Formats: sequence, structure tokens, C-alpha cells
Amino acid sequence: MDGRDWGTFLLPYEQTVEELKVKFKTMRAELKKREEYTPIEFVTGRVKRLSSILEKAKRLNVRMEDLEQGIEDIAGIRIMCQFVEDIRRVAEYIRARKDLEVVYEKDYITNYKESGYRSFHMIIKYPVQTALGQKIVLAEIQIRTLAMNFWATIEHSLNYKYRESLPDEIRYRLKTAAEAASILDSEMSSIREEILEAQKTFEENSNTTAQVLHAIHQLYFYHLVNEAIRCQEEFNEIWQRQDTEAMKKLLARVRGMISEAKKGDLPDGL
Repeated sequence: MDGRDWGTFLLPYEQTVEELKVKFKTMRAELKKREEYTPIEFVTGRVKRLSSILEKAKRLNVRMEDLEQGIEDIAGIRIMCQFVEDIRRVAEYIRARKDLEVVYEKDYITNYKESGYRSFHMIIKYPVQTALGQKIVLAEIQIRTLAMNFWATIEHSLNYKYRESLPDEIRYRLKTAAEAASILDSEMSSIREEILEAQKTFEENSNTTAQVLHAIHQLYFYHLVNEAIRCQEEFNEIWQRQDTEAMKKLLARVRGMISEAKKGDLPDGL
């Protein structure tokens, strides 16, 4: 092993992971606002442990001086999706970005591994602005469903325990579990529209509830105390019976009271 400062060596990779996490989380938030649905469920990232880097370099016969090009996943991002169909869509968004370059892709969903591993990998070049100037860093983006990620996390832990020499029985059971996870993804895709509609309804109802409570609180600001108390009592009753339409009507009424109160606050002549 060479005598380099490994902490300094890993700094650009740590920066890459943090910046990409922020960018993909921002992408998720923007898509949610634009379309009321986002193919990105959540984003995680990590820098490979030094011991794992050295073990992989040994396994692949990568020289220490060639680590930056020979080990492509020192910086890793994982993007989780609800449905298999979302994976392709997220990959398209990544390909279209101007702040990174896709080097190549590995489709382990269409061509899954013998172990049962499924995921979509993209190796990218990402420009990091360091204190010493720009540095191009290789990073790996893995795009998976939640079921794929659950399985892969378990497999990784078992491989670590057995040093990638899994007993045949565990290997068989893992492969069976991978097939079950794939069936689960297929079933979820078959009722995708119903799931999305249910999620949309839940989110709309949650937003309406929050808006009503905020509007009732505003009534106190305009000294409409009695009105606020009555509206709060009505809200409690509506919320107990989960009446969506009644909640929307209450919101409209409270907003009307606020609008009238605002007019009364205007100076004469306006």
C-alpha cells in the first residue's frame, strides 16, 4: 500500500456524493411540484470504505496509482423508485443533465445477475470544484425499486459476512427471494394507476387539512375569535368523519371570512 493521505484522496468523492444527493433531491421536489408525482422515492449516497476500495482493487488487479480510473464506484448514489417503470424515466432525466456525463450503463434489470441481483447502473463523470481547481470524478448511480434495494442490501450484508463465498443453501434462498421481489414489483406495476390515485388523494386531503388549520389560525389574527372557535369545532367534527368535500367547503368559508376581514382593514378611500 502506498503512503498517500487517504483522507485527502477521498475528499473529492465525499463532495461528489453530497452535491449529487442535493441535486437529485431537488429534482425530486421539482417533479413533485410540476406533476404531483415523482418517479424518485428517495435518494441516498455513500463513499466506499477504504477497506472495500483496497479489496476491490486487489480483486480487479487495479494498481494503487490507477484507483481513480480503475474503481468506478468509490462515490455511489442510490435512487429508489416505487415502480420498475420509473427506473427508465429517471435514467432519461440523468442522461439529459448538462452537469454530468454518462460514461456507460449496466442494465441488471433486463439482464439480471445469476444471484438474482437487479438494478440499473450508470457510471458518470462529475466535475467537482475543489480548492485546487476542477477535478473530474467517476461515480456510480444505482437506480432501483424499493424491493430491489431491500434484496440487494441483504445480499451485500451476507456477502460481507461470508467473504462472497455464500453457502449453497443461502445462495439458493437468496435467489428465490430475488424472484419473489421481482414478482412483487410486477404486481405493483399492474395496479400502478390505482396506487398513484390513492397516493394523490391522500396528499390532497392532507394539504386541505393543513390549509384549513392555518386559515382558522389566521382568524385569530383578525380578532374573529368566536368565528375561529366555531370553525375549529366544525373542523373537529368533519375530521372525525373524514368528509373530504365538507372539509373543502369549510376551507372556502374560512378563506371568505379572511378575505372580508382584510377588506375591513384597508384604509379609507382604497
